[in-house]
Amino acid sequence: MSTIVLIHGLWVTPRSWEQWIPYLEARGHTVVAPAYPGFEVEVEALRADPTPIATVTVPETLAHLEKVITSLPEKPILIGHSFGGTLTQLLLDRGHGAAGVVIDSAPPEGIRVTPPSQIKSLFPILNNPAKRHQAAGFTPEQWHYAFTNTLTEEQSREAYDRYAIPAPGSWVWAYGLIANFKPGKQETWVDYHNKDRAPLLFIAGGADHIMPPSVNRSNADHYKAPGTITDYHEFPGRSHWTCAEPGWEQVADKALDWALPHVR
Repeated sequence: MSTIVLIHGLWVTPRSWEQWIPYLEARGHTVVAPAYPGFEVEVEALRADPTPIATVTVPETLAHLEKVITSLPEKPILIGHSFGGTLTQLLLDRGHGAAGVVIDSAPPEGIRVTPPSQIKSLFPILNNPAKRHQAAGFTPEQWHYAFTNTLTEEQSREAYDRYAIPAPGSWVWAYGLIANFKPGKQETWVDYHNKDRAPLLFIAGGADHIMPPSVNRSNADHYKAPGTITDYHEFPGRSHWTCAEPGWEQVADKALDWALPHVR
């Protein structure tokens, strides 16, 4: 059996993995779902006081995850959703993880594909430069478009009420707009030619608005190192909320069934 680290994305906490944890543990695996620094409290507390959200940085989040991973007795399988997919790619590039799966991954530096639905999804965060220094969230209607567009309004609102929090506006501004246009390597830079990187699977949702399949395909295609394994799988008709929307078990099974034989 393997150790699995689940890395959540923006606008949610480790609570977003609450169905996956017992599901994977029932198959005999050890599962760890770390929070970003300062996110260890519950969703409701972060809504009441979003200060940790506004001030957390990518380098300190990455360092925190590295500390969690290196404390484990073995190299784990890393599974990251959304910006957790970016963090997973950064961790794999730094030699962590025996295999990696990224689901509806936000892209690292160098991926310039920006479909219209992605621009519309992120516009509520990018429409005001002041949000760059704030914890910036979605309304229930904006969440429905960006995250849960395959669900009914009632289902989407239930997910919003249970899981949604603001995100660091600085991350959306810096990595959504600036990273590809600033000189030099940015905080989300990965070496696409790293021959020592562990095997990596991209899973995309065919109906994802905020991180559409074209973004994930472009991200996967950037990995060029000979001898490395980079695979891509797309689930038609699934949204960005694919890890929790009905049928999430198919996504969990695909991630695990691919990762286990590829553990290095």
